[in-house]
Amino acid sequence: MSRAFSPKVVTANALRAGDAIWFTAQSTWSGDIAQAEVLHSDEAAQARLLAAQSQQHLIAGAYLADVTMTDNGPAPSHFREAFRTRGPSNYPHGKQENATAHIS
Repeated sequence: MSRAFSPKVVTANALRAGDAIWFTAQSTWSGDIAQAEVLHSDEAAQARLLAAQSQQHLIAGAYLADVTMTDNGPAPSHFREAFRTRGPSNYPHGKQENATAHIS
C-alpha cells in the first residue's frame, strides 16, 4: 500500500551565493519559501523538479521537500528544511567558535 502524497516544493541552493532557494510557479527562484510553488501530485512534482534541474547555470542540488500549508503559505515539514529557511550557517558559533578561539 502506498503512502498518500504530501504537498511538496522544489528547493535548491543558489549556485553563486549558496543560499537556500525555492522554485516559484513562474519558474524563477525565490529566497522566501512562502513564494514557492506547492505541488499536490507526484506527477506535478516530478515535472517541476525536471524544470528546475534544467537551470543548472543558476542552482545546485535541486530536490523535492515536504511542506505543510499554513496561513502564511508553505512551511517546512522537516527540521532540515526549517533550518535551511533561516539562512546560511557558515559563521562561527558553538563548537566552531570555541575551536577557533584556541588557535594560536
